[in-house]
Amino acid sequence: MDFKSDILEEPLLEFGEKHQHPDPRLGLFEAGPLQTHPGDAIKVGVIGSSKTVEDAKKFFAAAIVGFEGKSAKHPNLHPEFPGLGNQNPFRCKFDVEEAATATISQIKINKIRKEPHHAIAVEMAVDEIVAQLKTLEDSSNRPDVAIIALPIELIERVWNAKTDSKSSVEVEDSSGSDAPNFRGMLKAKAMGLQFPIQIVWEDVLDKNAKIPLKVKESSHRKIQDEAGRTWNLLTTLYYKGSGRIPWRKAPVEGEFAACYIGVSFYREVGGQQLFTSAAQMFDERGRGFILKGNRAQTETRGRHPYMTQEDAHDLIAQVLSEYKRHHKHYPARVIVLKTSRFRDEEADGIVEALAEAETEFTDLVWVQESYSVKALRDGNYPVLRGTFIDLGGKGLLYTNGSIPYYGTYPGQYDPRPLLLCPHKKSDSTILQIAQEIFALTKINWNSTQMNQRLPIPIRASRKVGEVLKYLKKGQSVSTDYRKYI
Repeated sequence: MDFKSDILEEPLLEFGEKHQHPDPRLGLFEAGPLQTHPGDAIKVGVIGSSKTVEDAKKFFAAAIVGFEGKSAKHPNLHPEFPGLGNQNPFRCKFDVEEAATATISQIKINKIRKEPHHAIAVEMAVDEIVAQLKTLEDSSNRPDVAIIALPIELIERVWNAKTDSKSSVEVEDSSGSDAPNFRGMLKAKAMGLQFPIQIVWEDVLDKNAKIPLKVKESSHRKIQDEAGRTWNLLTTLYYKGSGRIPWRKAPVEGEFAACYIGVSFYREVGGQQLFTSAAQMFDERGRGFILKGNRAQTETRGRHPYMTQEDAHDLIAQVLSEYKRHHKHYPARVIVLKTSRFRDEEADGIVEALAEAETEFTDLVWVQESYSVKALRDGNYPVLRGTFIDLGGKGLLYTNGSIPYYGTYPGQYDPRPLLLCPHKKSDSTILQIAQEIFALTKINWNSTQMNQRLPIPIRASRKVGEVLKYLKKGQSVSTDYRKYI
């Protein structure tokens, strides 16, 4: 069998003044955000130990001046951060007012540390932080976004590397751990606040802080240089604090109004085999909102959850209704991504909902994250990011790999491709789908590097399930994507 291969061009992003560039950092530097903040400053709150609160203040003060890049060898991979003066890439300031900070006392930190039961320690830490957040919310200095500056002492006690670093994957979750996820629980309990939060580890604010290996996601977790940390953190705070989009995938002339939907499943806390569906919708401008679905069904031994035809119809109908509420019309094209196979009844329910909305074009794509086949490049170099191989209706897409713009491969391990499996009811070619998914990997406002592996609907599904599983019965579900990342 002959396979066709191609190297997809690095997708362009759109910034202010319709400026386009493939690099988020240079695009922001040259043209500012796609949507500018209407005020002069984003008000940032800080909660942490006395040290991490002080570290945060010092960090923001230093960011005003800027930071040099890491190395001259790869200037595009490690550019300088120009500061928040005349060359401010965000076109606004970030203010940390003393009245918008709150300190967790050392007595309380020690009490949490000494708690022998992990689950209780996590809940104690979450409740203390949420109490401080509510105090900020009720004050006259309510922030636009709040940083949770976690000191190493708390990270060591509440962060479970096995639980907190893993995504909510359907197969894994079917036998997943009941150990509470600190991040997910905190985001769930803070969902009702009038501002989003951002968890920041101490080593982000203080380069001399050392995180023990036992709580790192892997031994390869290395702290970025100061410029890189600043680019990423301020981009996230800009999005969360302003509600404005820093960039979007560059529009293509003549393209249809589109809606991108990621469908995922998560295991509810307290039940080994209780799954619920969720949908993450992103429109063509990059705005995202979340919808919680109904209880899912499972195949043999409680694995591989799926939606009934009726539930699939209802979930997609809700998404389309929200899209219309924002845009005053339905999308002409809908792309639904899932990390598990589309059962016929799921596909039928989705297509029925789309037909009712008179959607012209539909693509249903199963995105597999592991596949035994690999592509090799001449020499000892990893394959290029954007390498695409047509497998006759399916396709291998390398969203990680060597990046000529960077002059190197920025990853730690051999890049792994995504296997794209369109459902028979899809309209686009496999090449068109690959190009779309490749562009969607760059919609990540938690990072400004171009080596993101997963498209935003799939990546979002990880974060959403992790939070929704901790919602209490009767608690309202926020549709605001900023509350989940």
